[in-house]
Amino acid sequence: MPRDPRFIPILLTLLLAAGCAGREASQAEPAADPEPEVSAEPAARPVPTTQHDRFWVPPLYASQEDEVHYYISRLADKRFIDVQGGSEHPRVWYIAAERLGQIGEPAVPMLFALIDTQDQYELMLVLYSLQLATQDPQLMAQTGGDYVRLTETLEQSANAENRAIALEWWERHGWRWQ
Repeated sequence: MPRDPRFIPILLTLLLAAGCAGREASQAEPAADPEPEVSAEPAARPVPTTQHDRFWVPPLYASQEDEVHYYISRLADKRFIDVQGGSEHPRVWYIAAERLGQIGEPAVPMLFALIDTQDQYELMLVLYSLQLATQDPQLMAQTGGDYVRLTETLEQSANAENRAIALEWWERHGWRWQ
């Protein structure tokens, strides 16, 4: 696979276009209505995805890199969550972020490609994914146990500080992917 830095944005664009092409057209909404802002924590009763949405993967899922691209494309989707803990103690499970964290080291360069996103929700999940992914045991063996240690996780108010922490980590270890 080419390591040309221009390749990543092109590939992301193609993947996003392919993902959008398979969706059903939604009902037209008035253009004058602004989208309501959604906080980092969903409303009191978040609506999780269906089981089909949580476990569906693209039919041409051929490699781990394809899996990384798929979950990267779902990070900004505020509906791509699950709720665990029952109705008494609901906890939001950010499916794409958690899965990218489980993938580990292979997801790190693609996550850093999104570090400049203007979407604060997406940035929050990129940073959370980076904290998880950089704890990949194989990567930690190479970095001497150094990983992205966020000050506060899953809080959009901490994005600026956490982004600086992630960029410092990348300055120390980003050469591995260049």
